[in-house]
Amino acid sequence: MFLVGVLAVVGIVLGALGSAVVQRLSNPVARYRQLYLGLLFPFALLTYAVFRLVGLGYTVVGGGTGAVETLLATFTELLAAGVVGLVAYAPTVRGVRSVRDIELTTGRALVRMGRYVLGLSVLVTVVVAPLEIGLGSTALFALFVVFFVAVLATAPWHIPLLRSTHRPAEATDERLDSLRQRAGVAVRDVRVLDTNKEETASATIRGFGRYRRLFVTSTFLDSYDDETATALLAVEAGRQEAQVLLRVAGGLLVAVVPLFVALADIGPLWPLVGVSLGLIVASLWVTRRGVRAADDYAAERVGPDIVADALERYADVHNMEPSRRRLANPFSKSPPLGNRIDRLRAQTEAE
Repeated sequence: MFLVGVLAVVGIVLGALGSAVVQRLSNPVARYRQLYLGLLFPFALLTYAVFRLVGLGYTVVGGGTGAVETLLATFTELLAAGVVGLVAYAPTVRGVRSVRDIELTTGRALVRMGRYVLGLSVLVTVVVAPLEIGLGSTALFALFVVFFVAVLATAPWHIPLLRSTHRPAEATDERLDSLRQRAGVAVRDVRVLDTNKEETASATIRGFGRYRRLFVTSTFLDSYDDETATALLAVEAGRQEAQVLLRVAGGLLVAVVPLFVALADIGPLWPLVGVSLGLIVASLWVTRRGVRAADDYAAERVGPDIVADALERYADVHNMEPSRRRLANPFSKSPPLGNRIDRLRAQTEAE
């Protein structure tokens, strides 16, 4: 437990220093995301690696190498690393509250993120534990595929387990139904994510076929007028039409094949890792094309200028500066927001 305490203190220092630096940079909202993805998340992964190295989980569960002990030990190490990550995240909440000008208490933010950590620990345990138990590479890959597909397919139901949701009130439901019809959104039902003006004003669709569910944040309808909300919903409908999520998921599944081949000692490790990285880059390029196709779908539904205005409004609501790049980031699954807006404006001028 001493090691957990030391890493927690390091996490607090990283979070506090990182937050102080980010608040002094331009476009701090985007920089906070980079802080989380580029520093705090890798730190949590490093923490997990340290816990595995010292056998923290097996120490906590009292030793043993059976399947049950392995499962519990893996979950313990993941959860402990997640708690350290939460501790590192805590000092950043005040800064986020300041740059976003939102009502977000540290306690509420930690409770919400804690649900993510718990749910993610359970999900990752299901994947990692079989590695410890020693399943063959073929069986392990089959298990990974089944698990991955199951997570995507059950998203309409497990998202409400990880986040607080509720059914929309009658008046809200009627308004959303009207907007959905204009945007071309075909879903089974709608759930409102309880954000209490703390997070993003956004919408997303999860699930497949008849079981698709639309999730909107509680600030979505308050932040946008009907025209803007319709355009943003049309973009989400376009993402479904272009199968953007499936492009991401399919690319990931294809990219991990060389890793399982290496795990089976069929080929050299590092060349196969390179192939896997190349497949990831290729799949992200395909995904970026899907995002452009989604924008085109929305432009056909409501007009390119309206979609461009909606994306600018989205950026304004979230205190974001739409970024622009001459060359796309090969590790990004979406083109820069500013590039998307400019492309839509160009379509308007061409008409």
